Amino acid sequence: MKKLQLLIVLLCLGSLSTVMAQDLSKVSISGSVDAYYRANFNAPNKELPDGSFVAPATSFANRPGFALGMANIITAYEGEKIGFVADLVFGPRGTDAVFNSTGSSNIVNQLYMYWNVSDAVTFTFGNFNTFLGYEVISPAANFNYSTSYMFSYGPFSHTGLKADIALSDNWSLMAAVMNPTDYTEFNWAGTYTGGLQLGYENDNGGAWLNFLYGDQDGKLDEDYPLTMGQASGGSTFQVDLTTGFDVSEMVYLGLNATYNTTAAGESFNGTDIVDEDGDGYGFYGVAGYVQASTSDRFSLGLRGEYFNVFNNGLDGVVGLDTDGDGSVFAVTLSGNYKVVENFTLIPEVRLDSMSEEDYFVNNELAGSKSLSSFMLAAVFSF
Repeated sequence: MKKLQLLIVLLCLGSLSTVMAQDLSKVSISGSVDAYYRANFNAPNKELPDGSFVAPATSFANRPGFALGMANIITAYEGEKIGFVADLVFGPRGTDAVFNSTGSSNIVNQLYMYWNVSDAVTFTFGNFNTFLGYEVISPAANFNYSTSYMFSYGPFSHTGLKADIALSDNWSLMAAVMNPTDYTEFNWAGTYTGGLQLGYENDNGGAWLNFLYGDQDGKLDEDYPLTMGQASGGSTFQVDLTTGFDVSEMVYLGLNATYNTTAAGESFNGTDIVDEDGDGYGFYGVAGYVQASTSDRFSLGLRGEYFNVFNNGLDGVVGLDTDGDGSVFAVTLSGNYKVVENFTLIPEVRLDSMSEEDYFVNNELAGSKSLSSFMLAAVFSF
C-alpha cells in the first residue's frame, strides 16, 4: 500500500512538473516567517501555579518571552482560466489557525482551485480563508501583530464552493456553500453553511458586508446512540461589516463590526429529542483602525476594540457576570518599521480592560480586571 501511495505521489508530481515546465511564469512561491517577544507590565511572565499564562484570550500572539510565530509557504499556479493555491503553515501560529484539522492536514491553511468562467465570474473549490473580518491569519498582511477578539472568534477558514461575481467596476457579489466553519478536511456534521458578501471598492479602499448562516454542530439523531442531557446548538447567524479607506497619502482608516448569535438548539431528555427554550447566545463587537505613515520606513497604527459576550456565548474569553454577559475594551498601539522592503519590525503596546473584576491576575497573583503588555515582532515576507 505504501509503495502504491508513493507511486501515485510521484506520478502527480511528475504531471505537475510537466505542466510547470510548459509555463513557469504562471507559477509563484511566496510566504512569510515571523517570531516575537512578549512581556506583561503588570502580571507574571511565567507559568502560573495552575499551569496557565497571563495573556489576552486572543489568537496567536499570547505566549511569554521569546516565541515562534509560523513559517508560511504559498505555491500558486495562475493560468488564464484555471489555477490553484496551496498554502502551508508550520509553527504555533499555523497550528492554532488550523485547529480543527488532524493528521497531515494540520499544515494546510488553504488548498483550493479556481476557474475563471468569464471576466465577471470565478468559481473557487476547496479550502479557503474566511471572507469575514478585517484581519487575517498571516502577520505579513496585518498592521497590528496581536489580533482582535472579533478575528479570534470569527471563522478562520471554510471548505466548500464559492462564486465571485463582478457586478460592475466597483461592485461585487460572492455566494458560497460550505462545511461547518473551520472544519476544513470534510463534513462531519451533515449540515452546510451558506455565505454571502456584497462588496464595493474604489481607488481609495472598499467596504464589504458579509453574512454567514448555518448549523455548525449538526442535529441530534434518535437513530444514533444518545446520552441523557446531550445537546446541540441551533443555527448560527453572523453579520459582519469591514471597511478601509485611504483618507490621504499618509492616513488610513478602517472599521470592523460583527454580530454572531446561535439559537438555543435541542437536547435529549432520556426519551425524546426536544427543542431548547431560551434566547440565543454569542458575541458582538466593533473595532476602529487608524494608521499614519510618518516616513517611507515607519508607520504608526492604533486599534481600539469593544467586544461583548452575551448569554455565555464564549467561555474563558472575557469575565462574565451571573447572567453570562461580559465585555472587554482593548487598545493596541503598533509601529511598523521596515528595515528593508520585506523585513518589518513591529513594536506594540496593548491594554485590555474587562467589565468584570478578577479575570486577569497581577504580579501579586491577586485578581485584576486589566492587563498591559509589550510585544516586539519580526516579520519577513518573500
